Amino acid sequence: MRFRFLDLCCYAFIIFATPLFAQNKVGTTTRVFHPEARRNWRGAEHKELHVTIWYPAVDSTVEAPQFIGPPDAPLFQLGLSAPNAQFAPALRKFPLILLSHGTGGSAAQLAWLATALARAGFIAAAVDHPGNNSTESYTAEGFLLWWERATDISEVLDGVLKDPELGPKIDVTRVGAAGFSLGGYTVMELAGAETDVSPVFDKCRVAPRSPDCFVPEMRKLDPPVQGGDELLARVRKTSGESLARSAESYRDPRITAVFAIAPALGQVLTTESLRAIRTPVSIVVGAADPIAPANENADILRANVHGAREVVLPGQVAHYTFLDTCTELGKKQLAVYCIDAPGVDRDAVHAQVSAMAVQFFVKTFRMK
Repeated sequence: MRFRFLDLCCYAFIIFATPLFAQNKVGTTTRVFHPEARRNWRGAEHKELHVTIWYPAVDSTVEAPQFIGPPDAPLFQLGLSAPNAQFAPALRKFPLILLSHGTGGSAAQLAWLATALARAGFIAAAVDHPGNNSTESYTAEGFLLWWERATDISEVLDGVLKDPELGPKIDVTRVGAAGFSLGGYTVMELAGAETDVSPVFDKCRVAPRSPDCFVPEMRKLDPPVQGGDELLARVRKTSGESLARSAESYRDPRITAVFAIAPALGQVLTTESLRAIRTPVSIVVGAADPIAPANENADILRANVHGAREVVLPGQVAHYTFLDTCTELGKKQLAVYCIDAPGVDRDAVHAQVSAMAVQFFVKTFRMK
C-alpha cells in the first residue's frame, strides 16, 4: 500500500496522536566485534566491526547533547544521550533494532532514529560498514560489494547476543532492522531479497556518472575514480569471489521486521525474491529524492513485497534529509548533506519518521 499526500496527513495524525511506547532516558555505549568466520572486509583499514549502541537508561541519567566532529567545531547534532549510563531496570527483555547507514556514512548518522528507538524502549545497534564509512578511508570494494553489508549486520547480531552485558537484556524473539539508502537495500537483503547486479553494472558502463554509479562520497576515494565503470573494473581485480556470491541469499531469519528509509538499488533486487518475502516491511521515502527516487526503488519494493507499506513524504523532502541535523558550521562546510529545501524542517521529518518506525516495530512485535 502506498500512502500519498492525503493518506500521509491522516497517517501522520494517527502517529502523533498515539503516545510512544515509553519515554526513557537514553544511554550510549560502543563495542568492537571480531567475527570468527572468514569474511570479506572490503579492503577496510580495520578488520573488525565497530558498533554504536543506544539503550534505555535509568531515570536518574543526566543526558547531554552529542555531536559528530571536533568538540570545538561540531558538524552534526546527535541528540541527547549519556555515554555509558546505567541500563534501565526492566521486568522484560528489550527488543533489538539493528541499524545500517547509507553509502559513505556511519553508525552515528542514524543517531536521530536510534535515540528515538531507545527512548521508546528498544536497544538500537548500528555498525560502521567496512570500507564504506566516514570514520576510515573509503575503498572501492566498500562502495560496490553491497551484499556483503548484510553479513555485517548478522555478525553484529551474533556479537550483541554473545556480549555478557547486552545479550541477557535482549529479547531474541523481537529483533528488527532499519536502514537508510544503501542501508535500506541492506535490510531488504536481510529480509530475503536477492541481488542481480546486472541492471546497475550495465547502466554504469553507459552512464558512469549516474546517481546509481557515482555518489558524492566516491570523490574521496584514493586513488580517485571518474565513474562507476572504472570502480567496477577496479573491484573485479580484487573481489571475484565476492562478485560470484552476489546473487546468494543473505536472509537472517532472526530478523523479523524491517524498516527501509529511502532505500537504494531497488532495481537490483529480483522480483522473485521480493515476492517470496514474508517478513513485515515498512518503507518511507521523500517525494523529492534525486538519489534514490521512489519510482526506481521504494515503489518496486512496495509493489512486490507482500503486505509492504510505503509512505512518500510530500513536498521537498529529499535524500539527505534523513541524515542527522547539521550545526551551522556543518551547513557551511557540508552544504550538499546539510541544507534542505525551503520549507523542509529536518528535525520535524526525523520526529515523524522515528514515530513511524516505533509504531511499526511495536505493532509488529505485538508489544504492550
